[in-house]
Amino acid sequence: MKIFFATLKVKAGKEKDFEKLQQELSKLTHDSEPDTHVYDVIKHSETPGLYAVYARFKDEAAFQLHQTTPFHDRLVPPIVDCLEGGAAGMDLAFYSFVG
Repeated sequence: MKIFFATLKVKAGKEKDFEKLQQELSKLTHDSEPDTHVYDVIKHSETPGLYAVYARFKDEAAFQLHQTTPFHDRLVPPIVDCLEGGAAGMDLAFYSFVG
């Protein structure tokens, strides 16, 4: 299983754009990637502009498929444009499933 957790700091005023793009990415991921078990976007309840993405894939192949889908290629660049400092506004870490 391949898992990532990303925290993302969104530019002030770009939250709605970011949320719309992430909601589309999440929906398309759930609809068309059966080996992606979870792809959830959450918003910090107290810190404005702070979001997190939790994704869990069956295996490395499922993760690689996710990374190369046409909708991923279309949606990720404008998502990154919403982040403070571009890609530097994202902290991405990989985890292993316990259990």
